[in-house]
Amino acid sequence: MDLIFVHGALVRDGSWWWQRTADLLLARTGIRSRALELPSCGEGTARDGAAHPVASGLEADARALRAELDSLDDPGSAIVVGHSYGGTVIAEAGAHPAVRNLLYVSSYLPDIGQAQGTIMSGESDPVTIGDNGDGTLSVAGYDAASFGARFLQDTDASTQRAAWSRVTAQALGSFVTPTTAAGWQGVDSTYLVCADDRSTSVGLQRFHAARATRSVEVPTGHHPFITRPELVVAEIEALLDRS
Repeated sequence: MDLIFVHGALVRDGSWWWQRTADLLLARTGIRSRALELPSCGEGTARDGAAHPVASGLEADARALRAELDSLDDPGSAIVVGHSYGGTVIAEAGAHPAVRNLLYVSSYLPDIGQAQGTIMSGESDPVTIGDNGDGTLSVAGYDAASFGARFLQDTDASTQRAAWSRVTAQALGSFVTPTTAAGWQGVDSTYLVCADDRSTSVGLQRFHAARATRSVEVPTGHHPFITRPELVVAEIEALLDRS
């Protein structure tokens, strides 16, 4: 059994965001997990050991996920967790024989032809994002406190500051590239609706949750894998019990 976590937009270091849940998951189930590095956020390393520059966007991220799934030894055994933009990466990566279940956390299950920016455009209180003029976008107008209040209001100030230090620029192509596949179709999936989310509206979450096999509402902000890891692990255990 393998578990791959795909983090959201405009941040780096997925293993940090996922760590609290990964540790609890290992303790309770023995399952080791990993966090995908997203090229669009400048993650990953080149052969010479240097950090990759920010790559082309959604297409590069989908290739990274497919490569990670290709490396697995046991077909049909992987659980892929998509947080926020991570769900769009799952969609674009397409159907893969390694995938057994999908778990979405305040995320998206886009139709073919939808771009991330289009999905987000209907929000009444969208997160402010600025153009850096170099082919990348970044969150704009936030500092550690305001970012924490919006995305991690249900955790402590120290964790909010650590999260803010991992905010990064991301390739414009992550937001404007329409999907060419719908990797969520035909795969057993659970969607965690974060009822106290101040980033992605509950209405938009429920719209996408209706496309999943099932949905569960949790009383958290945008990052339950940080603030309430036991709730996320419980849903992973539920997926395992359904086998």
